[in-house]
Amino acid sequence: MDLDLAQVRAFVAAADLLHFGQAAEQLAVSQQALSKRIARLEGELGVQLFLRGGHAVELTEAGRRFLEPARQTLAHGDRAVAAARHVDRPLRIDYWGHLFAPMRTLAPVIDQVGPVLAVETGPGRDLPGVLDGLARSATDVGFGRVHGVGGAREAGYTHRLVRLEPVDVVVGVDHRLADRSEVRPDELRDSILFCPAALERLDFYQRFAEHFDIRSESGTANLGIDHFLEQVAADPARFALVPADLELPERTRVRSVPLVGPTPLYAWSLVWRAADPHPGVEPLLRAFADVGGRSRWLEYRPGRDWLPAGDVSEVEDSNG
Repeated sequence: MDLDLAQVRAFVAAADLLHFGQAAEQLAVSQQALSKRIARLEGELGVQLFLRGGHAVELTEAGRRFLEPARQTLAHGDRAVAAARHVDRPLRIDYWGHLFAPMRTLAPVIDQVGPVLAVETGPGRDLPGVLDGLARSATDVGFGRVHGVGGAREAGYTHRLVRLEPVDVVVGVDHRLADRSEVRPDELRDSILFCPAALERLDFYQRFAEHFDIRSESGTANLGIDHFLEQVAADPARFALVPADLELPERTRVRSVPLVGPTPLYAWSLVWRAADPHPGVEPLLRAFADVGGRSRWLEYRPGRDWLPAGDVSEVEDSNG
């Protein structure tokens, strides 16, 4: 038999998420279309791949055996497309939002897409700087928090939300909340949000401070994460926001504490030129969908989590 890659892709997405609705959203198709693709694949193979019960699904033994070869089949298909299009120039990705460690998210995706095409990465200063690079074709894709880009399509850009990352609070060991197992944002109102740059240049920090009515203060210069955290530790009233589970420098006297009730989420997106995109954009998006689907990168629950209003709109748009 000849495998239909669209059917195989539908199977892999549903197998990763164990939810037909979420898999359909990931592939930007209707749930009915996804179900039909999987049913046709099962008919061609002559085996049942999923056990369906209400809203829940699980893989059958045949489905578990088929999953890894199915992934390999999709990877080979992507390689064939790249070869046919003669992709001999690496895909250039410029990233920003350095305090939130963008390479922690990019690395596993680049590892997955690596067999399909070559990728080069480089730091951009901020969103406007990366958009300028895209306009000049100096880069192919931007990766960071996309905000305030009204009418992006009209401006010639396309962007897609790819991850919502939980954020922790970091305080010095002398801060009154340093020994807590978790902290609510409203408990930080008598503390100072310390920023590595002017607040107006840090949109996520600014939205957080405004929403939770928290004072802020900026350092004199951004000299890297180590220096920044040393400045946080130097004042027991200061705190900072960083990605959850970020590995902190051992020599810096700070503690990372989970934020709850609600948990702030940092929204990561890809942005690229709508006209004549690099052929590597498509396999990059697929790799983000694959890695993100397995890791539940786009999970958002109103009430439990907090996002700035503009990021909530992005989530709603991505959910169709």
